[in-house]
Amino acid sequence: MHLLRNEDVQGFRNFTRITPAMFAEMVTRLTPRLQKYDTWYRKALPVGLKVAITMRYLASGDSYHSLMYLFYAIYAEYGEETISNPSTPEGWKGIAQTFSDRWNFHHCLGALDGKHIRIKAPANCGSQFYNYKGYNSIVLLALVDGNYKFRWVEVGAGGASSDAQIWNTCSLKEAIDDENIGIPPDEPLPHDDRDIPYFVIADAAFALRTTLMKPFGAKPLTMEERIFNYRLSRARRCVENAFGILANRFRCLLSAMAQVPSTVETIVLACLCIHNLLRDQASAEQVFLLLLLPDMMHTKVQKDGEETVE
Repeated sequence: MHLLRNEDVQGFRNFTRITPAMFAEMVTRLTPRLQKYDTWYRKALPVGLKVAITMRYLASGDSYHSLMYLFYAIYAEYGEETISNPSTPEGWKGIAQTFSDRWNFHHCLGALDGKHIRIKAPANCGSQFYNYKGYNSIVLLALVDGNYKFRWVEVGAGGASSDAQIWNTCSLKEAIDDENIGIPPDEPLPHDDRDIPYFVIADAAFALRTTLMKPFGAKPLTMEERIFNYRLSRARRCVENAFGILANRFRCLLSAMAQVPSTVETIVLACLCIHNLLRDQASAEQVFLLLLLPDMMHTKVQKDGEETVE
């Protein structure tokens, strides 16, 4: 690890999927949860080694045993910080503004969808985890913002449950229906004067509600309905893209996981925390470059004795 960090930063990122700086920050944050004391029988493993083994498993899916508590430590340390919904109208409007700016779809509070995490069938589980695709899984139901960041997740339902079933009984839907998480009041869309509610978007598997928008399903569609479906599908692609980024970054999610469902749930939550940390890092770098860009655009350079602007 020291060799990669000092001489091959790209190799370090390929090995752990994170930068050396983030690795060092994680070791510092996780040390109080993972540090053990030396005994007369053996010396305790360094926290950095534990984190490196854990990250390698998440990155590759190679078989390592007895890592459940390390995955749990990552989620316990970072979960509330990295995976959270806004609690004020201003926070939700910030998400909606991102969808407006990047995906040209207004009043959207997030894209909702589910992903099946393949597992080996637990003993005596019956058909609880057997899904319609023909294999055993647990379901990750997630709400994703316009920057591919997971804002709310529900992990652990058996693969036999549909996305809509999980949504109908989850805490987020209940909170939205009870209007106690700061959803903004109805407002007009741009260049309009009729009040329209804020909503999450999903595919046709979900039931249409005031707070949940899905594509038109009847055919033939009018031109306006086709345009609406296109815009909604383009915005909803955020959640599909986020699942793809997550699974290709942490390749343990691409194979059938041999752990018991409760451990798989913890592994998935650890992957989500690290994914969101990386998204925050990418956003911070983009903001830095945008702040730096005006100065770079006006830098004066000497060329052939004359001052020019590049």
